[in-house]
Amino acid sequence: MLFAQYERYQYARPPLVEVICQLRFPTILAIGAQEPAAFQEAVRRDFPQYAARQEQLPPKVVRKGNTASLEPQKPITNYNFISQDGRWKLNLTQNFIALSTVGYQRWEDFATRLDQPLAQFIQIYQPAYFERIGLRYVNAVSRQRLGLEGQLWDDLIQSQYIGILGEPDVEESEIAKCSLEVDTPLVGGYRMKLRTGPGLVGGGKTDKEVKFVLDADFSTAGKMTAEAVPEKLERMHRFAVCFFQGAITKELHEAMGPTPMAD
Repeated sequence: MLFAQYERYQYARPPLVEVICQLRFPTILAIGAQEPAAFQEAVRRDFPQYAARQEQLPPKVVRKGNTASLEPQKPITNYNFISQDGRWKLNLTQNFIALSTVGYQRWEDFATRLDQPLAQFIQIYQPAYFERIGLRYVNAVSRQRLGLEGQLWDDLIQSQYIGILGEPDVEESEIAKCSLEVDTPLVGGYRMKLRTGPGLVGGGKTDKEVKFVLDADFSTAGKMTAEAVPEKLERMHRFAVCFFQGAITKELHEAMGPTPMAD
């Protein structure tokens, strides 16, 4: 089963590259009209570094009768608030707030890091509602780091996520590209976008090792109150746990150094 129940584990050598939580809301023009000084002051203890950059949005499709045209959109400002060690980052724009990290340890820690800045954002800007909540886990399995250089991906990743790499007459080293992309609804009004396959992290600019990427983006949409956010995120986290445990083999699981965790 795709989302069978699995026990949670803390790994000594986890493959997580990044975890991102994004909450989108109806446009709040006040965020882009001036720098968010009050919000910065509220989060500055945990996110003392500040930067801002302009981002150009893609053209918007405008329909008039039977014709459609592309209309350019104004750039928006993306405000960045970064932790002292650079491993945690808050992003704020007029359309979304997001928390991302390259130092994820466990869900409870991530949820705690999100709670205070999200509460401050709600207090300062009072969004009417949230229209999309997303939680994304990007894993990149390194055979080198785990001492598994002699193993094939077929030994480490379940067959449904590796495509033809699981066929006995296919030479892994001869395959230039093999990826799986899935976009599917989930029970309860959730959605999963999934991308799996071998590849280079960061385009291979600093790391030339081919890793197996398990990139799972879970989301839900609608008009959601602030009170509904924790339960929605807990459900998406559970989806992420079940997906990852169901995607790896026992050999990979043991190589990562698992310790059972209490729910």
